Amino acid sequence: MTLTAQMRDDIVRSVEDGFAAQVEFTGALVGFRSNRGEEHTIQDFIYRALGDRGYARDRFAMDPEAIARHPGGAPWSDTHSEAPIVVGIHRPRAEAGRSLILQSHLDVVPAGPRAMWASDPYVARIEGDWMFGRGAADMKAGAAANIFALDALRRIGLEPASTVYIQSVVEEESTGNGALMTHLRGYQADAVLIPEPEDEMLVRANTGVLWFRVEVSGLPVHVREMGSGTNAIDAAYRLVGALRELEARWNAKKADHPHFADLDHPINLNVGRIEGGDWASSVPCWCAIDCRIAIYPGTDAGAAASEIRDCLAQFSRADPYLSNNPPVVTFDGFHAEGYVLEAGSEAEAVLGRAHEEAIGTPLQSFTTPGYLDTRVYALYDRIPALCYGPISRNIHGFDECVSLSSVQRITTAMALFIAHWCGVKPIDKA
Repeated sequence: MTLTAQMRDDIVRSVEDGFAAQVEFTGALVGFRSNRGEEHTIQDFIYRALGDRGYARDRFAMDPEAIARHPGGAPWSDTHSEAPIVVGIHRPRAEAGRSLILQSHLDVVPAGPRAMWASDPYVARIEGDWMFGRGAADMKAGAAANIFALDALRRIGLEPASTVYIQSVVEEESTGNGALMTHLRGYQADAVLIPEPEDEMLVRANTGVLWFRVEVSGLPVHVREMGSGTNAIDAAYRLVGALRELEARWNAKKADHPHFADLDHPINLNVGRIEGGDWASSVPCWCAIDCRIAIYPGTDAGAAASEIRDCLAQFSRADPYLSNNPPVVTFDGFHAEGYVLEAGSEAEAVLGRAHEEAIGTPLQSFTTPGYLDTRVYALYDRIPALCYGPISRNIHGFDECVSLSSVQRITTAMALFIAHWCGVKPIDKA
């Protein structure tokens, strides 16, 4: 069925009619403390919501062995989430259009000190146009939009004319193994749309990401004799200095990567966590740092990991203490490569049309130096992988929030995209 101007207008109004319920649903998602490893209840909530709408459902566990065998898999660890992956499935009686994956992740990063938030981070707070709360933007608003964009079609008696998978994953904030697991499970489509908070723009390219841990040993003595001991924390600082030099070398290569050449600092090394020592008056005998660094699209994650190991080993050989006590380097999280969304796909053109119909301006694209689950579909399914979502502030920070008016605009664009891409038909009554 061809989408008429009247049907388009009906979809726009339907999103508006359902938006109060969508905001309530998004607020309910924010209310779940879905930190890494604690996503079971929110996944159950999504599973029930999909069932209430009559979708076929699949709920399955991660497969550590299958993930380990895949080149895009990240190492499994004791902190890896064991929450299930949830997929809702719309299957028309007769396939007439192009299939689609709508994906979201419901794991969130830790909120940090409560005192730094204006209100409880796990209670959605609306102030003006903004919904505040951990995960409100990244990406619980997107998870709700996936469901409510389809609801908007159903409300006016329409459904997609092709298969649509609504995927809710975990581990997006730490390994990317959740999205990879849907790929390993066999879910495939003609395109994927992930409504991450991207300021109403389309991501053209993003970096890959590596996580690693560096452990340093020292020689403990009383501080009055500290000259005869070795401070593991000081040694870790010296290693961070070596890593900063590696970061600078990688940034100096940005001209070789056209989508990143205009960014000031596309390769970011973050020392995200440090711990060490046992007593303020004892020279510390241990220190560990947890790091994250970006890599350019087209860079092999294994090769980049080897370069990091070589950097630390070379520095250690020239260090009086570390030469005899080298650090232990472990890659324990993201082991993901980046991707470029090549321009010119039909899916991008259709999204551009839907965006312009909903928002009234041409769709813009940009490059982001961060991880996105779209890499799974771009690299391994080789389908158009569209990352496009609402305006937000302070993701991963205090008082994270998402613009509700932007969420409504994005949901409208998504509903129109689904209608254009998948085609629509009257809902089967039987």
